Amino acid sequence: MTDLHRLSIRELAEGLSQAKFSSRELTEHYLQRIAKLDSQVKSYVTVTPEQALAEANAADAALKAGNATALTGIPLAHKDIFCTKGIKTTAGSKILDNFISPYDATVVEKTKAAGLVTLGKVNMDEFAMGSTSESSYVGATSNPWALDHVPGGSSGGSAAAVAADLAPFATGTDTGGSIRQPASFCGLTGLKPTYGRVSRFGIIAYASSLDQAGPMARSAEDCAYLMNVIAGHDAKDSTSVKKEVDDYVANLSTTSVKGLRIGIPKQYFNVVGLDADVKARVEESLKKLEEMGATLVEIDLNMTEAYVPTYYLIAPAEASSNLSRYDGVRYGHRCENPADLMDLYKRSRSEGFGPEVQRRILIGTYALSAGYYDAYYVKAQKVRRLIQQDFLKAFENVDVIAAPSAPTTAYKIGANLSPTEMYLGDIYTLAVNLAGLPAINAPVGFDKDSLPVGLQLIGNYWSESQLLSIVHQYQQNTDWHTKRAAIAEENA
Repeated sequence: MTDLHRLSIRELAEGLSQAKFSSRELTEHYLQRIAKLDSQVKSYVTVTPEQALAEANAADAALKAGNATALTGIPLAHKDIFCTKGIKTTAGSKILDNFISPYDATVVEKTKAAGLVTLGKVNMDEFAMGSTSESSYVGATSNPWALDHVPGGSSGGSAAAVAADLAPFATGTDTGGSIRQPASFCGLTGLKPTYGRVSRFGIIAYASSLDQAGPMARSAEDCAYLMNVIAGHDAKDSTSVKKEVDDYVANLSTTSVKGLRIGIPKQYFNVVGLDADVKARVEESLKKLEEMGATLVEIDLNMTEAYVPTYYLIAPAEASSNLSRYDGVRYGHRCENPADLMDLYKRSRSEGFGPEVQRRILIGTYALSAGYYDAYYVKAQKVRRLIQQDFLKAFENVDVIAAPSAPTTAYKIGANLSPTEMYLGDIYTLAVNLAGLPAINAPVGFDKDSLPVGLQLIGNYWSESQLLSIVHQYQQNTDWHTKRAAIAEENA
């Protein structure tokens, strides 16, 4: 029973249904691993052992009574941006360090209804603003592959927890690459669904027209299991789309790689700053897909240079609006002994928000201010439409588009990238959110320092099944997704 963390989600589900082990035993196994190993990784913000064991006992009763779902009794971790009833939800910020949510996010509600066991909440960049998970108020999380490197961000805690086998899978959110980039840095599979596919209700908002929740796990198959639970329409989210949900697990073998047309944007492979090892591993993975029967088609995505400036006008503008609610009045951090209302606002927000969040609020407020709104925000929205049209034109000739997930592998903790350097690191992921498209990261090898490299596949709207299926079949022919960091091999 010491190697339960090495089992896939399918194997865990089969083991539970066949009573080879109980949900309580499985949950205790993960709690022991967290207690032993997470002091090195620092992926968890809050561990909930009492609740987890109570949920495991309820899962065992459901399994015994024959009332179980496919995933009843399997543990998972939630990014600390999902509201969880009775559990602290900080979004990585001092301003919410004392916030205990009175309700569950829809994603959390759905995982509970499916009988999944919540191990706890995992670390993230403050308000999901960052690419390293270093901006979190509780401190940096380490990459399990190299503890002196970052796990990526903003869903760095989710990626690190799964990569260290401190959770079988985890929820993440992706506003500009925050599932795909940490999945790339930590050697995982991570899916950013089509905007509107998964409910945003109860996700602490960063940029409402860009935010989307999705699964992070070792394999496409594991991600498919979690997508089966969290996808679907939600009346509580006005941007949620009423559309039939696929059976993502059943569809894993439905897309044939043979004859698949994969678009290769020439602009993406000539980006300044694209690491030679990353480029080589991505090209090798495309060659493998070609051997499996895919056709590589060179395409043009002419709006590539507009991705970063467009995103970094729209996202901060929406953040400026969304974060105005944190004023020290109703909930969250409140400064001590304010002289008057203006002092309360100023000091509560100055003390509560970190430098990166303050930077983006200021950028966004400036872009929305009188005299600049038309010149910046409105123009960025027009360019956003052109970016979307650029992708749609490409999809007339190809089925999916391939790219690196990030131009480099994981940075060192404390590398102190300038804001510009950090923003340019998102070049391959931002446009997917601007256009509302689905995209997936798959691990495809390592660089010279043994750090993971990820391939990103971008699909047309509602093509999550296709993306999961392509990656699943790639993973049937390769073993990169089975590689484990040394810390993940340790027994608790």
